[in-house]
Amino acid sequence: MTTYNEIKGDVIEKVSSDPANPNEGDIWYNSTTGVLKGYQSIADAWASGGNLGTARGHGAGFGIQTAAVAVAGTPAPTTGSENYNGTSWTSSGSLNTARTYLAGCGTQTAGVVFAGYSPPISTYTGATEKYNGSSFTNSGSLGTSGAFVAGLGTQTAALCVGGENRSTSTEEYNGSTWGTGGTYPVGTTRFSGCGLQTAGLAFGGATPSIVSTTNEYDGSTWTAGGNLTVATKELASAGIQTAALAFGGTNPTAITGVTQKYDGTSWTNTTSMTTARSYLMGCGTQTAGLTFGGRFPSSSATEEFTGAYISTKTITTS
Repeated sequence: MTTYNEIKGDVIEKVSSDPANPNEGDIWYNSTTGVLKGYQSIADAWASGGNLGTARGHGAGFGIQTAAVAVAGTPAPTTGSENYNGTSWTSSGSLNTARTYLAGCGTQTAGVVFAGYSPPISTYTGATEKYNGSSFTNSGSLGTSGAFVAGLGTQTAALCVGGENRSTSTEEYNGSTWGTGGTYPVGTTRFSGCGLQTAGLAFGGATPSIVSTTNEYDGSTWTAGGNLTVATKELASAGIQTAALAFGGTNPTAITGVTQKYDGTSWTNTTSMTTARSYLMGCGTQTAGLTFGGRFPSSSATEEFTGAYISTKTITTS
């Protein structure tokens, strides 16, 4: 026999306070506040942030969504940097060595940048500079200069991987000097990396053909991870080895805004960026990512990524 609940659904629970641990899809009436509430899933999304003061691509980006840094880049090798506070960008300190196609990592008050092309544009540099939130200080040099490298880690434990003029080289930074790390499986440029020196991730790029390869680093050895859903170069990233975000770049057919999430095993597509671009910069986490700048088109745009979550929402008639 058909029951009332099967026809009409479950009765909405009346409570005096919101439940501490609701399940997705739960609905209840809060008699204290006099409102109907539900627990719903919010999808991954990109939203516009404040524009960079200077449109730039091929630069370095590091920090978190509410405290980020954009450094140098093109249209010509530059020295300038900008700080982001979650709303707007402000000009900050200048590099000692102008450059483009560089990499960086760390936080807004303890960052490090390295590698790149310095004037003239075809000159590789290994110059390394530490950032304290307002100024840059020279601190060591890569064993092998290069550009289009992947950079990841922290100011006192960074990793520089591959790149032009560097082939399969991996170098580890201790806050003052660089030393040799594990050999990257294939000479790669124009790729991206995130995570830590002892739990790193590098993916995409060109060998010289565009690849979807992902490799994971344990502090001494690189091993294969899951491939990107689409081979991509000139992309940016955020997150850690087991929770990464990859976005933008150039795939075999076009400049893209495709965004992918990595769970430590495989990549899956999620909501694309609003503005497709390559040679962009990125930082943050998988649930609170940030991208800014880019080339082709030249861009000052900033976009903020918010990962999917479940939240309590008041139900109204609108």
